[in-house]
Amino acid sequence: MKYVITLLAVKDIKISKKFYEKLFNQHVVCDLGKNITFDGGFALQEDFPWLLDIPENSLIKKSNNMELYFEVDDFDEFLKKLEEYEKYEKIEYVNKPKKHEWQQRVVRIYDPDFHIIEVGESMILIAKRYLNEGYSIEKTAEIIQHPVDFVKMVKENHCHKN
Repeated sequence: MKYVITLLAVKDIKISKKFYEKLFNQHVVCDLGKNITFDGGFALQEDFPWLLDIPENSLIKKSNNMELYFEVDDFDEFLKKLEEYEKYEKIEYVNKPKKHEWQQRVVRIYDPDFHIIEVGESMILIAKRYLNEGYSIEKTAEIIQHPVDFVKMVKENHCHKN
């Protein structure tokens, strides 16, 4: 057996498709009308209750029990993109941009169907930044709260972004 994909139930596939294409640079690899799959490895499904033969009111909005996680190389550029998008569409924030104790800046928002989306700085780039500033592998690992082996892989360029 192998895991294949995460599927999100959506009310309006056109609105959700636009949201993920514009903000997250997702590209549709399969469009079945009420079901679309993005190259990022997740899918959207309109009329999910119909598909499962369950009551419409059984879907829970804002369940806050999962999130899709994206990493960006340029966090500030993503925030600008978010601001630009907000000129035309409302975005509800789970939390405004913040910096975690492991030195990663993140922002969390809801998608149009209130699924949590987190966007964070690439941990590979954060590790590289500390290494380039002259911190040792061990100190970098301590600062970013990641295993020493992860930082070693970053330093040796064995840890790449997809």
